Amino acid sequence: MPPFPDAARIALRDTQLRANLNRATTTIRDRRLRAVAELDDWEALREAGAAIKDDVLARWPELLVQLEAAVTRAGGVVHWARDAAEANAIVAKVARTHGVDEIVKVKSMATQEIELNAALEGHGIDVWETDLAELIVQLGHDVPSHILVPAIHRNRSEIRDIFVREMGAVGRPAPDGISDDPAELAEAARLHLREKFLRARMAVSGGNFAIAETGSIVVLESEGNGRMCLTLPEVLVTVLGIEKLLPTWRDLEVFLQLLPRSSTAERMNPYTTIWTGVTPGDGPREFHLILLDNGRTDTLIDPVGRQALRCIRCSACLNVCPVYERTGGRAYGSVYPGPIGAILTPQLRGINRHPVDEQTASLPFASSLCGACFEACPVRIDIPEVLVHLRAKVVDQGGHPLERATMAAAAATFASAGRLGAAQRAGGALLRRARRLRLRGPGWVGAWFGARDLPPPARQSFRRWWRRTRSPR
Repeated sequence: MPPFPDAARIALRDTQLRANLNRATTTIRDRRLRAVAELDDWEALREAGAAIKDDVLARWPELLVQLEAAVTRAGGVVHWARDAAEANAIVAKVARTHGVDEIVKVKSMATQEIELNAALEGHGIDVWETDLAELIVQLGHDVPSHILVPAIHRNRSEIRDIFVREMGAVGRPAPDGISDDPAELAEAARLHLREKFLRARMAVSGGNFAIAETGSIVVLESEGNGRMCLTLPEVLVTVLGIEKLLPTWRDLEVFLQLLPRSSTAERMNPYTTIWTGVTPGDGPREFHLILLDNGRTDTLIDPVGRQALRCIRCSACLNVCPVYERTGGRAYGSVYPGPIGAILTPQLRGINRHPVDEQTASLPFASSLCGACFEACPVRIDIPEVLVHLRAKVVDQGGHPLERATMAAAAATFASAGRLGAAQRAGGALLRRARRLRLRGPGWVGAWFGARDLPPPARQSFRRWWRRTRSPR
């Protein structure tokens, strides 16, 4: 992927993409505001959610060991994965052990993060996305552009064309004469996936939460595909980011109020599935839990940046972000787009330990710092604060030469009262000259002043006024 500014420039030229995004984010944003307004204690819930997540980060090792013990007692098998390669290898090994060459999959950001589908296809294992939006992305040979609605950049007509063109090559084809009516599209997906649900012997899921106290895993979803994957196959493998912990069962109460309202603008998700290990005669006969690090403990070492680990993947920050609304998620070059992606992705990729690539380094700058994301976040992640913090890391690690020179000059100027005064006098003179000439030149100068007023500079600086009026006589 190119750096964000280059990718965004391409996205901004796609008028259909911008129309799709504007319509979808506006609808979700308005519905969320109405759902949140129903609760008088919403701010108290946000504070409680943040406090619980911070408690998890403070006791991470202890809680992870507690979770492992609880899952093991309940008949599950726990695996630890340092990175994507280890996690993918574990899933592939489980599949080979059971002679599986086909897997159904619940929508999961963690498995997208580690590129599990591509890794399993390299082992000759077909992986089928069962969430409707993820199915659209997979059939369209596309990449997700939203945490909650991965195919938000597609309209109904585009989805219909994808179904007609691609479904028959991998299973039951779309019905003849199918229109772009949402009900017909959903029915085509249901019929296509039903065969895969009934045939698959193994499923892979992510998880919204894991309860350390009981070893329970929680998945919230809206379509019922998750329930099918979590109950029908013989073997279930869950890939879980280690930040998804909650200490106790009671803590789940807070997040079952925060997450649905922030994501789908519902009081409660249509399907909330909770399982603890295995139960003879009910559900999968074998359960594997993969606890995934993949940069999360590196993120923990940063006292400011670790806020990103509170994230519950609700996507509320995306739906209020003016930058995301205009560029879409693909411009971010990451499975985590929008404001949360701009602070989470660089840390998962190692910005806290070493310089990152140009594309990753561009992400903290993909924001206007308007603060709408912080106001929307159900766990009070101060995304603007982390963005500014990560921008400083990028510069310290060797940002753009012109930027480094400018910041060095500014530091030298502000370090001396004399130099600051001289700079103010010189700047005032230049501004007065520029105003008289009414700059309308070519290039960036003309572009800047062509749409902005140049206010007249003060005749004297505050420092000079202070010395003249307040100095002892």
